[in-house]
Amino acid sequence: MFRGLGAGGGFLPSKTSFRLDFRYSKCVSLPSISLTHNNPPLAGIFLEQRIMNISKEHLDDLNAVVKVQLGPEDYNSKVDAALKNYQKRVNMPGFRPGKVPAGLVKKMYGKSVLAEELNRILSDSLYNYIRDNNIEVLGNPLPKEEVNNNVDFDTQTEFEFQFEVALAPQFNLSLSSDMNYTAYKIQIDEKLIDGYVNDVSRRYGNISNTDTVGAGDLMYGDFVELNDAGEIVAGGIFHSSTMFLDNPVRAQHESMIDLKAGDKVVLTPEQIADNPADLASKLGIDQLRAQDLKANFQFTIKSISRLHPAELNQELFDKIYGPGVVNSPEELRARIASELQGMFARDTDTRLRDEIAADLILRTNLNLPDEFLKRWLVQANEKPITMEQVEGEYDVYARQLRWQLIENKLIKDNNLEVTAEEATNHVKQILLENFAKYGRNPDEVSDDELNDTARRILSKEDEAKKVFTNLYQEKLMTLYRTKCTIQEKEVSYSEFSAS
Repeated sequence: MFRGLGAGGGFLPSKTSFRLDFRYSKCVSLPSISLTHNNPPLAGIFLEQRIMNISKEHLDDLNAVVKVQLGPEDYNSKVDAALKNYQKRVNMPGFRPGKVPAGLVKKMYGKSVLAEELNRILSDSLYNYIRDNNIEVLGNPLPKEEVNNNVDFDTQTEFEFQFEVALAPQFNLSLSSDMNYTAYKIQIDEKLIDGYVNDVSRRYGNISNTDTVGAGDLMYGDFVELNDAGEIVAGGIFHSSTMFLDNPVRAQHESMIDLKAGDKVVLTPEQIADNPADLASKLGIDQLRAQDLKANFQFTIKSISRLHPAELNQELFDKIYGPGVVNSPEELRARIASELQGMFARDTDTRLRDEIAADLILRTNLNLPDEFLKRWLVQANEKPITMEQVEGEYDVYARQLRWQLIENKLIKDNNLEVTAEEATNHVKQILLENFAKYGRNPDEVSDDELNDTARRILSKEDEAKKVFTNLYQEKLMTLYRTKCTIQEKEVSYSEFSAS
């Protein structure tokens, strides 16, 4: 999936996106200069305080062109200052350091310096114009190359640069009790707990090699794609991975019982995995390809491992939860039931959020500046991608973007806010839960340690973004439950999974 707008939903573009690739001739590359703390880099030079000639022309409700006009009064002082800095530092044969004539420096580097300064001015002025005028944009402005690249540094002193801008759609949305949704509650029965107890026992058990395949065994081997004639496809899918046989063995896997290392068996995609995500993982392909995969595969067994479940004793309880936290099989079952409740609550909240998203996307029916966004995605993606790739995934991206716009609207209209204190407390609570999970008494953790650890986590941009996103999701879910009609429906785990 290509990268698009990030979560969090701000409408300000990145300042680094406005750089122009000027096509000028007879221009010498800027020399490499070592700058010291006593001689700050050119980027530290501040722009003059003046009102530049910037205007916006609407092409339609979703597209506009921003024009920036620059004259000598906008850039001359900065270009002169930059050239003086270069004059002090540039090394040129025949001249002592810092003694190269100003005219020679200007002749050699003047156009390059002018281009750099124009880029800096454009970056700051365009960013500030969008921010100060509260223009809600999608993506980043795209330079109009047919205008911006037609620059003559030998004759021009007045410049006009143009940028295409995608505008966020404007819409109204109010949540009400007429909006009906379903919140599932999964029943936690004894059979479900039995399954998780067995999983825990196997996870902490011992593994040994065995000669023949039996129920509950793990096989490692090679998957290779076959054609309709049962022959290996040249250049087809080949991947080494594992297969696990359930206990009791499913009917579709009975043919694998008693197989040995070196044996080969032909499997359908349905026999290899239960869903496209698992199939993609086992075959080393992407999930989209796995969804439509029909080919059979030859699986060559290379090794067979047998799991010996751990005994349900105090040693196992202490290993999982820490000394003395769980002290009997009955307490283990109660603990698992509690963990399942928390896990299923997250799953059912996700299902509820998906239902609400599908309904609100349909109700709002937002139009997007599709042509612009596709071109922007090609240019903005970190890894090179083609327009064909963008076209293939654009519907998914556009849906995500529509939902992001809707969430932003609800956050703004309902004055939802996540404070720094809330974020810190949220991280501290997670830390305490993790300490308890791994055997450390939360009461022994000092406030100073909690606060310091929380600060370190939130100082990392990606981690802070996750925390704030999760907290906004919680506030939005509370908003849905408050303003909409949410009907609770109790179902079994199998019914929930099948729905």
